[in-house]
Amino acid sequence: MKKKIASLLAAGVFSLAAFHANAADKVTLQLKWVTQAQFAGYYVAKDKGFYEEEGLDVEIKPGGPDIAPPQVIAGGGADVIVDWMPSALATREKGVPLVNIAQPFKRSGMMLTCLKESGVKTPEDFKGKTLGVWFFGNEYPFLSWMAQLKIPTDGGSNGVTVLKQGFNVDPLIQKQAACISTMTYNEYWQVIDAGIKPEDLVTFKYEDQGVATLEDGLYVLEDKLKDASFKEKMVKFVRASMKGWKYAEENPDEAADIVLENDSTGAQTEKHQKRMMGEIAKLTAGSNGALDEADYKRTVQSLLAGGSDPVISKEPEGAWTHEITDAALK
Repeated sequence: MKKKIASLLAAGVFSLAAFHANAADKVTLQLKWVTQAQFAGYYVAKDKGFYEEEGLDVEIKPGGPDIAPPQVIAGGGADVIVDWMPSALATREKGVPLVNIAQPFKRSGMMLTCLKESGVKTPEDFKGKTLGVWFFGNEYPFLSWMAQLKIPTDGGSNGVTVLKQGFNVDPLIQKQAACISTMTYNEYWQVIDAGIKPEDLVTFKYEDQGVATLEDGLYVLEDKLKDASFKEKMVKFVRASMKGWKYAEENPDEAADIVLENDSTGAQTEKHQKRMMGEIAKLTAGSNGALDEADYKRTVQSLLAGGSDPVISKEPEGAWTHEITDAALK
């Protein structure tokens, strides 16, 4: 009799668990890049059960050099994506109506890192030099900066030659470029690890140059926000994600370990991810997830200031909303 009762209880627990699993709302998140501490908040939220507490079953899809998040969401491959605002606004103007629903990153980590021996001391010294630039939507902040400096990007002694940079630091190490694109939390440290000393480098943070644009926001398709059930899922997703981000800020080493556990490629190292998480925490600090309208306006003005060939041609309309964060942060 006892065995029968135990069996029934076990079956009941299993059925309840199955019910909750089936009842969980599925959300697919497409990252901008590969699994690394840049996205620690989402991995922490999943690992710590923050998504589960909200009744969500979240799939986190890593990105890569051949994956463009706006294309993924436009094709129905994700519910929400991580993207930089310049890319998202340019994509919106081209007909894919992305809307920023949350902004976990408060500051920009983008830099140009230059070899001191190249003679670059100020932005004026870029003229006549070869500069490594990321594309796939990451080129927009650079192009806007050069436009504001009135430096052509088609070569010549008064312009710069743009080297389409892969997602590595080889052009600087091999001295194919005077400067390359780096992030404060990633490629800069790859240069250091390659044996170049900090004192042999000159760095230009976009933040310090007055051309910083917002990075790593959460975007969905505008039409989806007309669906009340979808909006409710996003409220839960943003609430849990920001809980994950704040936990990651306060526990950077643990967050880095969680990222490493989710790296199926085995390409990341503990040293690099822990260092990266420390730098990422500086960029997310001060954000509760709600987009700061002043930061948005600064980004838009920077993208519009492109002379005859701006990144976007007009002020966007409907490109962001506080509706999700207002509900999530109550």
